[in-house]
Formats: sequence, structure tokens, C-alpha cells
Amino acid sequence: MPDKLSVERRRIAAAFGASITLTDPLAGSDGAILHARLLSRDPKYVYLDQYANPANPLAHEESTGPELWAQTGGRMTHFVAGVGTSGTIVGTSRALRSKGVRIVAVQPDAALHGIEGWKHMPTAIRPAIWDERVADEHRTIGTEAAIAMAKRLAREEGIFSGPSGGGAVAIAVEVAREHEGLVVALLADGGERYLSTPMWE
Repeated sequence: MPDKLSVERRRIAAAFGASITLTDPLAGSDGAILHARLLSRDPKYVYLDQYANPANPLAHEESTGPELWAQTGGRMTHFVAGVGTSGTIVGTSRALRSKGVRIVAVQPDAALHGIEGWKHMPTAIRPAIWDERVADEHRTIGTEAAIAMAKRLAREEGIFSGPSGGGAVAIAVEVAREHEGLVVALLADGGERYLSTPMWE
């Protein structure tokens, strides 16, 4: 993992028994991917590659999408989520777009950003499962705006999210201001992963 990730993220991986190799922080998740590919040349390692594994979007097509549709009583009109591995957007789009739900994909607005788990696609290794055509809209957000919304979620709504969750909600608020309907944002991160960082100071 990149040597910029929080202590909590490292400890979570270690708690599951992982041996952690830290990669160049400036290379982000792409640096970790390249190192994992290098390790996978050794037959003692298995490289599951969530960025190319078709089971990734399939899980969202078969679970996330139908679950959201059922929980909103078929009333949702927009789905907003960040692009990381891209499995969430691709799979959920497959489940919901045919029902008339507009899919909004969100990315960081710059190559060097602080929204863990998300990719700035113009400068990142493109996941094999990613297809920009699955989204009706592509939007970007800055790290500061994402963190600001994550803080608002915690203090005003009691929702403890990380920057990616804040980013998704900030864009969902934009969409809701522009369009009538029921806008759903997916928050795929928890604020407890950032307690050792300046985010919550």
C-alpha cells in the first residue's frame, strides 16, 4: 500500500494477518498496483486484481443495484459514486440504468489528491473493468471540498465517513439542486480510518 495511507488502514490490514509493503506515496495506488504485479510473478503469490476482476462489478450488479432499487421503492432517479476500482459504478449502472436511473461518476479533480480509494483517471492506470460509457455524467471534486462535506456529515448528520464519502455526498447535493428526484450517494469509507490524520483535528 502507498506510504501515505493512515495508520488505521495499515493496522486493519495487519489485523487480518497481512504483511505490508509500503510503496512510494507519490505513486498512490498505482504504485502499489505495480508492486503487486511484480510480486505476482512469483508463483507463491495470487494476484486477485480487483481492477480487472469481472466479479467486482458483478457483485454490484447483483447486490448493490437491486438493493438500492428495493430500498428506495423504485423511486431513485440518480446514483452517485466515486470511481476507484470502478466496480461500483460499472456494476450498479448495469443494474439500474435500464430502470431510468441516471448514473453520476465522480473522480478527484487532480492527479495529486487526498481522496483515498478514488482514481484520477486521466493520470492513473486505467482499470480493465472501467468503461466511462456506463455513466450519464462525469463530475470531479477537490480534496478540500470532499473533506469539508465529510466533516459536515459527522457533525450535522451523525454519519462518520472519510473523504470519499464526503465527495460523493457533495456531488449528490449538487445533482439534487439541479434535478428533481431521489438522489442516492454511496459512501464506501469510514471516518475511523482517518483518526490519526489532520482531518479530524
